[in-house]
Amino acid sequence: MMRSLWTAASGMKAQQTSLDTISNNLANINTTGYKQERTEFQSLLYQTIQGRTTDNEGNPKPISAQVGLGVKVAAVSTEFGQGKLTPSTGAFDFAIQGDGFFMVQMPDGSVGYTRNGNFLMAINGSGGVTLTTSEGYSVLDSNGREITFDANTDTLKLSFDTSGNIFYTNTDGTSQNLGIRIGAAQFNNPSGLLKIGDSYFAESAASGTARIEAQDDALKPSLIKHKYLEGSSVEAVDEMVDMIVTQRAYEMNSKAIIASDEMLQQANNLRS
Repeated sequence: MMRSLWTAASGMKAQQTSLDTISNNLANINTTGYKQERTEFQSLLYQTIQGRTTDNEGNPKPISAQVGLGVKVAAVSTEFGQGKLTPSTGAFDFAIQGDGFFMVQMPDGSVGYTRNGNFLMAINGSGGVTLTTSEGYSVLDSNGREITFDANTDTLKLSFDTSGNIFYTNTDGTSQNLGIRIGAAQFNNPSGLLKIGDSYFAESAASGTARIEAQDDALKPSLIKHKYLEGSSVEAVDEMVDMIVTQRAYEMNSKAIIASDEMLQQANNLRS
């Protein structure tokens, strides 16, 4: 019975983590570029009660008697499914359709990756403008450089194709390719990316090295949609159903603890 107490307690702890994950999904249901997270479980060690079992005639059985010791959270994985693309009124909003990530210069000098394409033009130290995130982090091009324009550039005359190439409309109406392409990177294992908050990810040993789409012909390039934003991949109905299932599993584990406690109480009250 003491085993059942600890087993049920492990179940309650695991279900609490699952509820935390569901709550985070629901909290970010309107976060641009957010990807749904899922809690994964694994069973704990098994304790062998009887290594060799026999029937009532003494014949050996093909199986032993083992009792599980509960459950643990194996991982909280991120499902990088495509979110719904919605039109945006932002002049420098972008959405990625495909497996790519925008590349961003983080404050510590490292490169961050995000699916949130809510970008702005910010005045830089030289008097020009730089394409940045809402936090002011520079968006990088396919060569890992900041996307910067001089002070004479009329940003309203900039245009973009689905590959992320940037064009400028001259006074005579002709369109000039500026030779700048918004950078997009892919990973062999995007689920291994390290979450660093604010919808940003960092490269890790599990994710593998970033593969720049413009430099890797083996990759299927993503489409970059101008004046669109990618919505969250969270489905409210699915999360609500998962929440009910998690709540019921938590409740059943608590009932198991109560039942074990009552059985122990009855055993303690026995009189010889």
